[in-house]
Amino acid sequence: MTSRGTLNGKAALVTGGSRGIGAATALRLAREGADVAVTYVRGKEAAQEVVGAVEALGRRAVALRADSADADEAAGAVGRVADALGGLDILVNNAGVGLLGPLDDLSPADVDRVLAVNVRGVFLASRAAAARMASGGRIITIGSCMTQRVPGPGGTLYAMSKSALIGLTKALARELGGRGITANIVHPGPVDTDMNPADGPYAPGQAAMTAVGRFGTADEVASAVAYLAGTDAAYVTGAEFTVDGGHAA
Repeated sequence: MTSRGTLNGKAALVTGGSRGIGAATALRLAREGADVAVTYVRGKEAAQEVVGAVEALGRRAVALRADSADADEAAGAVGRVADALGGLDILVNNAGVGLLGPLDDLSPADVDRVLAVNVRGVFLASRAAAARMASGGRIITIGSCMTQRVPGPGGTLYAMSKSALIGLTKALARELGGRGITANIVHPGPVDTDMNPADGPYAPGQAAMTAVGRFGTADEVASAVAYLAGTDAAYVTGAEFTVDGGHAA
């Protein structure tokens, strides 16, 4: 993939960037010219591989351990990255917990964990990033196709948590627009990752729910994020971008 250099001189943070959509996004932003930091919880080796791949593209890279479920770490990681890279222009809120299960089986601890990572952590990171961003800043959050269509039982907690991010994104757009900072959300459909492989036991049913009859790739989602991070999207804010193969059609 040839870089257009649309993000030359920019510094980006991708939370949960050690694998899947996060790793693909980190590499795509680096190909577009950005220096990139990623956070991880348990995937230290995978995060270091992402760092190596970013550095091989001639960009600076940082990997930090930060648990988005911890309020201090969720916000603190933003400051650490901004200090390490000399600023922050792009935040991609990618870290999330995909807990699915019957309504009656979800414990209070399950609810607390999912909301802490998927909602509170995103809010705190976004607030911390906004405090460090200048005009031209970008806050991009990874949502879910389940905010638009829940195809079956078991997704109550997850869909609720991801739906909250739509309201957060629109409110951020209003709050930060006057400063030249945009906020948008990307809703992936079924995407081929380690957590949800395209050859997994539940894959045929998920693929059949899309209009194109297949899983998406992490790179396809990353392309949407890269567009929103660039100057071409300066007039796009408060928007929901659906990259779901027609899951919600």
